[in-house]
Amino acid sequence: MEDTLQSRKPAIVRTRAVVLGLLLAVVICLLTPYNNIFLRATPLGGGHFPLAPFFIFLLMATGVALIAAIFKSKLLLTGPELLVIWIQMVAGSGVAYTGFARTFLINLTAPYHFATQGNKWQEVLHPLIPPALTPSNPEAIMLLYNGLPDGRRREWLEIVTAIPWSAWITPLVFWTFFTLLCYLIMLFLINIISRQWIHNERMNLPLLKVPEAISRAVNDNQAGLFFSNRFLLAGIAVPVFLHLVNGLNLYFPSIPAIPTLFLAGPYFPKQGLLAGFYKLKIYIYPAFIGFAFLTSRQISFSFWFFFLSAGLLYGILGLLGYTIPAAELGITFGPTLARPEEMQMIGAYGVFFLFLVWLARLHLLDVCLQSFFVKKSPPVRSEWFDVRISFWGAIGGMGLLVCWYIYLGMAPVTATLLVGAFFMIMIVATRVICQGGLAYFTLTAAPADGMIALFGTKLFTGASGLLAGMSQKVLFVDLRESLLPTLLHSRHLHRGKRPALLLFGGLALTISASMAASILAMMALCYKYGIRELQLDWATRTTTTVYENIYRLIATQSVTGEWVLIFALIGALVMLVLVVCYHRLHWWPIHPIGYLTAYSSAMRILWVSFFIGWACNALCMRYGGIAMFRKLQLFFIGLIIGDFLMGGCWAMVGLFSSESYQVLPD
Repeated sequence: MEDTLQSRKPAIVRTRAVVLGLLLAVVICLLTPYNNIFLRATPLGGGHFPLAPFFIFLLMATGVALIAAIFKSKLLLTGPELLVIWIQMVAGSGVAYTGFARTFLINLTAPYHFATQGNKWQEVLHPLIPPALTPSNPEAIMLLYNGLPDGRRREWLEIVTAIPWSAWITPLVFWTFFTLLCYLIMLFLINIISRQWIHNERMNLPLLKVPEAISRAVNDNQAGLFFSNRFLLAGIAVPVFLHLVNGLNLYFPSIPAIPTLFLAGPYFPKQGLLAGFYKLKIYIYPAFIGFAFLTSRQISFSFWFFFLSAGLLYGILGLLGYTIPAAELGITFGPTLARPEEMQMIGAYGVFFLFLVWLARLHLLDVCLQSFFVKKSPPVRSEWFDVRISFWGAIGGMGLLVCWYIYLGMAPVTATLLVGAFFMIMIVATRVICQGGLAYFTLTAAPADGMIALFGTKLFTGASGLLAGMSQKVLFVDLRESLLPTLLHSRHLHRGKRPALLLFGGLALTISASMAASILAMMALCYKYGIRELQLDWATRTTTTVYENIYRLIATQSVTGEWVLIFALIGALVMLVLVVCYHRLHWWPIHPIGYLTAYSSAMRILWVSFFIGWACNALCMRYGGIAMFRKLQLFFIGLIIGDFLMGGCWAMVGLFSSESYQVLPD
């Protein structure tokens, strides 16, 4: 059945909105490295619902509503235009920090700067690194880590002109081609699968509910009623009071703080059934409680249920006498992978991907028939452009990506499998993030870990292993701010709006400009202060760990233990049972995507928020029904607005002080 939105009059988005969104995204990209890294303030860009875009969106929404009310005039920006501006800023902020720029320069230079006689990188890794991928001048690398002479005293424009660009031109060209090609493939993939997820499956997108509610209120001239709602104001008051007190405590220690972190680990034994909880922490973030309330109860229940179940598994295995050493993992690239039990996620991701393909089988068949000109394209479409372009564009883009790897020295089979693994993991992660309302998400195992578990380490000998680890670190392992979920959100917000090509072109141009601005801002920051003096410990540590693993992969005959394959098969079996029960049994209370986050470090922070949000949602629906839910959801929307409002306020305070209060997790 054709989407009912097609029968409605499309909302016209003016060029001014797209241009404004582009400019604001670039500004965020220019400011984010300085704010997040040098000032250590509340991250402007971070997660899949970043602070700066929403704070600016909130100010713009209230501003245009006030101007229209005071002067009795038309809205300077309509509600749909505000959403377009917001999603462009979100796309840009994802590139500006962990999604790309945070580790990019370190990734390119770490094998040279951190090479020592002890780690033998110079003998093993250096001959395998294609010269085109790293700066050619050792002095350029040294200055990146130490800073330019008198860099702190120089103006930013002077720093930019003093950067040794000649050493960076070639690697920047090669990596820009790689990155933009990956982004283009992501755009094509979303254009293909968006109809299935958004229209056919009617997938719930919790992270969009708050900006959509504000946009709708502004567009209907109901902003005053919306922001004066007593439930909303009560929700806003909670985080405002919490962060006002705690923020003042940072600057005036005599003011008592309200604790938002509780160490529950000491209450659990290190041995026995509850041994998996001896490091348990309880974080209180009002915004994440709000997102959890807006998420489907089945999903929010599954998140905390599987997190606690994973903790119990460690204790159960211990009681049964199975103490599996971490050495069984062999060589892994997962950002948080620490124990063989966590390799369940490899099998689970694979089965869930096949489940998504099976759900979309009719849609994908229809796309294939259209792409091979067996079937005509429908006269009315909901995508940005014809799916035939996306189909052949995605295949051609992946082919070019494989050629890029082969040209630089990777084996053709490895290149083909690696590219497939990259985008398979990205599609599954996008489903988890968008449907689960996860503003903060991290992978457990990396795509290369799945290939090693299934095919062994022979695929990654020589340059193949180095290129795989290096490129994976650029885009496909740190998914706290990955672009693909934002593209799905963009596709949802763009539907029913015209002109489609203007919206798509503005988004594509925003991504390209944001990438350029992020690289420029990061290079200027590093050459001004030096990486040594900046707070880049996480980026440096995770990147050097990647190269240590690459060295082990190339120089040693490390073998993955049989427990890795066993747990991967267990994960596949558990996921198979979950998807069958979820699809066939209408009363089944558990959603499969909860299992995919069981070992994610993000869930260590968010599990309590999802428990509280789920409990409030369940109690509300049981004792108050839908009428109570509609009223009470404004309270939880207020929690989100209040948290981000205070985050923006303290971020601005942090720009003018030596230390800053952090509202949201980094």
